[in-house]
Amino acid sequence: MTSSHLRAERRAGDLVAVGHDVIDVLVVGGGVTGAGVALDAASRGLSVALVDKSDLAAGTSRWSSKLAHGGLRYIVAGQLGVAWESAVERNHLFRTIAPHLVRPMRFVVPDLPGYPRGNKSLARAGFTIADGLRVAARTPAALPRTRWVDAEQARRLAPSLRADVRGGFVTVDGALEDDARLVVAIARTAAAHGARIITHCRAVEVARDGALLRDELTGDEMQVRARAVVAATGVWTGGLVEGVPLQPSKGAHVLLRAEALGNPVSAFNILVPGSRNRFVFAVPRPDGTVQVGLTDDAVDDVEDTPTVTDADERFLLETLSTGLASPATADHVVGRFAGLRPLLGRADGASAADLSRRHALLDRDGVLVIVGGKLTTYRRMAQDAVDLVAKNLGSPRPCITTTRPLVGAGAPVAVYDDRLARRFGAEAAEVASCGPSEPIAPGSPVLRCEAVWAVAAEGAVTAEDVDRRLRLDLVPAWSRDARGYVEEVLAASGVGVASD
Repeated sequence: MTSSHLRAERRAGDLVAVGHDVIDVLVVGGGVTGAGVALDAASRGLSVALVDKSDLAAGTSRWSSKLAHGGLRYIVAGQLGVAWESAVERNHLFRTIAPHLVRPMRFVVPDLPGYPRGNKSLARAGFTIADGLRVAARTPAALPRTRWVDAEQARRLAPSLRADVRGGFVTVDGALEDDARLVVAIARTAAAHGARIITHCRAVEVARDGALLRDELTGDEMQVRARAVVAATGVWTGGLVEGVPLQPSKGAHVLLRAEALGNPVSAFNILVPGSRNRFVFAVPRPDGTVQVGLTDDAVDDVEDTPTVTDADERFLLETLSTGLASPATADHVVGRFAGLRPLLGRADGASAADLSRRHALLDRDGVLVIVGGKLTTYRRMAQDAVDLVAKNLGSPRPCITTTRPLVGAGAPVAVYDDRLARRFGAEAAEVASCGPSEPIAPGSPVLRCEAVWAVAAEGAVTAEDVDRRLRLDLVPAWSRDARGYVEEVLAASGVGVASD
């Protein structure tokens, strides 16, 4: 095992090395799937390089719903295979892989006047199946069975619910501390197994035996030779290989001030009018906001940074407000974000909301393309991809990622700050010791030491990279107010480069 720290000088050395060596596996894409593939392959003893045109978690993987969940909606839609796989992988995350980054989250699913006839019975049936999957997957006791609560209990958990709520189901699922933090932890764990993690490095062209890479920080190009190439580039796959039937789907979210919803201690779901299995949910976050999502709309134009439109925001706020005593308004919104899911298209023209979250492996002229899936199942997606690569390379070592904790897994040696304990686990004390443990800017939940750590150990080389790791990018005011200190840290480190 080598150091998991990602530093600018390590990146420079890795770039030189991949230009000279023939590597076993070249992974294109630094999201959760690509990082998962890099970790799986490296932990089997294969030589691995991962490249991304921008940064770790620069795309869809930082704009997810930040849940590690089984998905009641998949059960209602008849996608039991996806629900089972999600339940199994959620169990691995809770028990072994990232217990410091996942936590139980209660959801209230209220029964409100005007909901379709039979909706309560349908929900009960779905929860019964979901509870059965939890037991079969050996889910820890922290995620208990679903139960029914009366109206008073429902409003105690979610105070902003309408006064005429008739009660609701309370189910407990998994919530991620942060999706981008999960990706960084996976990538650093891969680096500890010897993987070369090279951000800001674009794959200009790929082939079965390697790729033409361009260092986006210098403009230098190099040809890299590899025995296997895996494209984990999500909705951007079309710009790299042809013939992949993707139907990108946009999930938009808004962040509200927690006090606008009565400071809920539980998440809650509101049924989309006219639907039986689509919900807008409100999930309280530890940073004083409530995340409201989500849309599920097919899109034709793939943007590097998708936007939340006025129509998206209206839909979310108006749908949420159908279940609230007082409406949520644009004045309560402090942040917005949207991500593009790389769903496999179907010939029958199914809507994006109905497309399966099942992943697929496709061979395109010798390049292995992995598409579809969902964040919770990233590890299984990676295992399936590397199983195939290992078979083709004649490398029989089995997958070990179900029993391999990520860096930081475990309790902190000393809890200096609750935020550091939640986000860094066993590394919290080390993070606290590398810089000031005070807010990076007035009103921000982020600490200054986190910015120092992002540059010293997590491979951040631009201000935007630091924003991603600290999640300053969720609320524009946080990013704006912290930018001066972030640039000071980059300048002091000597690795700062121009912003993206």
